[in-house]
Amino acid sequence: MSLPPRAVVVHRATELTELVARHGTRQQAGFFLTSRGRDLAELDARHQAQQEALATVSAAIPLDWRRAVAERNDLDRFVFGPEDLVIAVGQDGLVANVAKYLDGQPVIGVNPEPGRNPGVLVPHEPGAVLELLHGFSVEERTMVVASTDDGQKLLALNEVYVGHRTHQSARYRLASPEGLEERQSSSGLLVGTGTGSTGWCRSAWQERRSSLSLPAATDPALCWFVREAWPSPATGTDCTEGLLASSDHLMLTAESDLVVFGDGIESDTLSIGWGQRVDITVADIHLRLVR
Repeated sequence: MSLPPRAVVVHRATELTELVARHGTRQQAGFFLTSRGRDLAELDARHQAQQEALATVSAAIPLDWRRAVAERNDLDRFVFGPEDLVIAVGQDGLVANVAKYLDGQPVIGVNPEPGRNPGVLVPHEPGAVLELLHGFSVEERTMVVASTDDGQKLLALNEVYVGHRTHQSARYRLASPEGLEERQSSSGLLVGTGTGSTGWCRSAWQERRSSLSLPAATDPALCWFVREAWPSPATGTDCTEGLLASSDHLMLTAESDLVVFGDGIESDTLSIGWGQRVDITVADIHLRLVR
């Protein structure tokens, strides 16, 4: 006998919840906000909007389904099953946070504050979930994977960053799929997907007035940018941007201690030392985003 589907509702703590936890009481949190020119009423409204969205989503889940709730900070310890359907209630970044822990499970992105959040990855209003749970189509979003030569792997939906743990220069040798190799000292390397091309990678692309055509969200391709490469007698600046097709690999060999993290989550990193290699390419796994 097969198990019924399980709806996993993913959310993150609101700013109000985090402030109260930090300051001990609601009154102390209010005093802290007032001292910085903000009003507790703003946070109350946003907290209430999320609570109402979570209640609407919960009510939409069929009674014969199994259900679970996961907070963003617990995702690295949560075990997703192959039959799960994930409902992410929050900002676009929450979908990126959960995507790296999935293996084909569909994700419904729910926007609790349509007037505030862009809604690129959370396009649905809470009231739409009832109908979506009875039938939907998915859009497969390309992901990026970084693999080290000692078996570590890191998946990301937007981009992976390789660089120094602090603001020191990152030193490494870079090898592009075109066969170009260069020793570099820089502020780090960004490799992003089409989804990430609207964020950090787009900022790098725009700042340097790049002529690259950034990939679309569903394209099986990646873009990459070296940040602030430094020219010196030992380091170059010729190999600083490009595109990776689905079969291409970008290779980096560390010449200083470096870290690799994805989607801006610095608390979940891979650490590599001198001489270790990182291979970055299009991931076999996709985010299956419900449209």
